[in-house]
Amino acid sequence: MKSPEKKKVFPFIQALLCGLAGGAVFAWIGLPLAWMLGPLTAVIIWNLFVKRELYWPKSFKNGGQMLLGYGMGLAFTAESAKQIAGQLPTMTISTILMIAGGLGIAIIASKLAGMNTPTAVMGTTPGGLSQMTMLSEEIRGADPAVVTFMQTVRMLTVTFMVPMLSTYAFSDGTVSATGLQSSGAAVQAGAPGLLHIAATIVIVTIVTLCALRFRFPTPWILGPLIAAAILTVSGFAPPHLPPILTIIAQLFLGVYLGLSIRPGMLKSWKTLLPFSLLTGLLMVGFALFLAWMMHQIHPMSLATAFLCVAPGGLPEMGVTAQEIDADVSLVAAYQLFRVLFILFIVPVMLRLVFGRHDAVDTYKPSMTTK
Repeated sequence: MKSPEKKKVFPFIQALLCGLAGGAVFAWIGLPLAWMLGPLTAVIIWNLFVKRELYWPKSFKNGGQMLLGYGMGLAFTAESAKQIAGQLPTMTISTILMIAGGLGIAIIASKLAGMNTPTAVMGTTPGGLSQMTMLSEEIRGADPAVVTFMQTVRMLTVTFMVPMLSTYAFSDGTVSATGLQSSGAAVQAGAPGLLHIAATIVIVTIVTLCALRFRFPTPWILGPLIAAAILTVSGFAPPHLPPILTIIAQLFLGVYLGLSIRPGMLKSWKTLLPFSLLTGLLMVGFALFLAWMMHQIHPMSLATAFLCVAPGGLPEMGVTAQEIDADVSLVAAYQLFRVLFILFIVPVMLRLVFGRHDAVDTYKPSMTTK
């Protein structure tokens, strides 16, 4: 039993060193989301050129998500809860428009790339990589290999472009190493006691276990986020995270995301890459248009509006909001609403539309793995 575990030690050390090196380089350059994008980039480069297998424990990914979720939950206040409640109609409309925009882009991509509509729709829908890949296996006519590739390229495009635009185009251009300047001040103002910290840990753990038990989407983020938000709104004043823990959380998640992108996942990737990049860029452009409209309607900054509707993941957009001092609670609420909408509403719609006919005959074999 010990032999397999020993074999994982060296690949784990390599992954850790790779992530630390990437984060250090990105932080030295001064790029946004340095300790997430840096490790992600370093691991991808390692896999492409070194081609030596790396290992990263799933518990590290889950631990990183818990820390990031907890940090986002601290941004919720009674005032932000009222603001979120007042923007529920906008959340619904913007989510529907983003999905409709993705559908329109998918139809164009299906014509240009010669793939069937189910595959194109699943590849461009702004949902999670794992969720869309698993759902593509249930949708008649969709090719899971192509969907995985398109979603991966979309995720990378959004993960890199949105933080860059948000930092350098829509804010003052300053980047914090952790995005927790105000949190650090709160820690210095009055350090919480051990009993206070212990109670917070117990409550966060219980809520996270409940999120896992009831199969919440992204439970390792959502559980701590809900717990921290409830504690903050109730006046409990949960302790803020030390900046080093936020860096560690980003590092853990960045390495995991890098390892989830495997080279050679699709033999015809050179054919699909231009179209996958184009759909990702179009989705970001459409999000910019929606963000500008929201900025005109609601009293929110353009950076906050952009992060609210950007077709990225909750942890990436939430951490970016922290780094540029955007409204983290509003960004988290919009991103979470879209996740729930895509998880519960979109699959039903896709099954109704594509589950009744087989589009495999219109699909070109050149786009699939052989």
